[in-house]
Amino acid sequence: MAKKKSGGWLESLKTVVYAGLIAIGIRTVAIEPFNIPSGSMIPTLLVGDYLFVSKYSYGYSRYSLPFGPPLFEGRIFGRLPERGDVAVFKLPRDTSQDYIKRIIGLPGDRVQMRSGVLYLNGQPVRREFLGPYVAEGDGPRMTVRLFREVLPDGRAHKIIEQTDDGPLDNTPEFRVPAGHVFALGDNRDNSLDSRVQNAVGFVPVQNLVGRAEFIFFSVDGSAAWWEVWNWPFAIRWSRLFTAVR
Repeated sequence: MAKKKSGGWLESLKTVVYAGLIAIGIRTVAIEPFNIPSGSMIPTLLVGDYLFVSKYSYGYSRYSLPFGPPLFEGRIFGRLPERGDVAVFKLPRDTSQDYIKRIIGLPGDRVQMRSGVLYLNGQPVRREFLGPYVAEGDGPRMTVRLFREVLPDGRAHKIIEQTDDGPLDNTPEFRVPAGHVFALGDNRDNSLDSRVQNAVGFVPVQNLVGRAEFIFFSVDGSAAWWEVWNWPFAIRWSRLFTAVR
């Protein structure tokens, strides 16, 4: 009987180890879940969104692995993001932190903000006013302006602006160096991104973790974890399984 019991424990341990290895493998080469803790990507992503990021979209770097061990440099099967991709990356000055922003500039591009309007390579990016928008994030609710921004290749996304004369609405022209990309938040007046060179700056391509694909869960924070009876009302049902664009 004792021998049988020992064998049972061994089989259980093997199952746990195998399951762990499979989970690490999926997280490394396929998809990884992330949650949104701040409002820098409103209106595309809201605080309380949970999404899946594809790890294979830009190839693999050391940061594709848990804890980012320095096993190799650069990227394997690497390819650049497309302008407009929403991507997760490791913060250049502190790679223990994950950031998620929209990739706006590719290597060699010139990026500038003038009175709230994005300029790419000297040309203004079309911005269409859609109306007022009530923003709820990690601060007080406020009514801002909602725009549709159309990139040179025709790809469109939504952004919000409180003002066109904020600290980040007028910048010098940034030239994206080789091997780097330029990232902006969709909440243009409340985003720490590549415009702030001493905080984020240009993002090395090696730091890219993956592309945001779709939201699989979303809660508005109105119910505490123990308020089981309120859970159904806190879920943003309309956001579940929606693509990130």
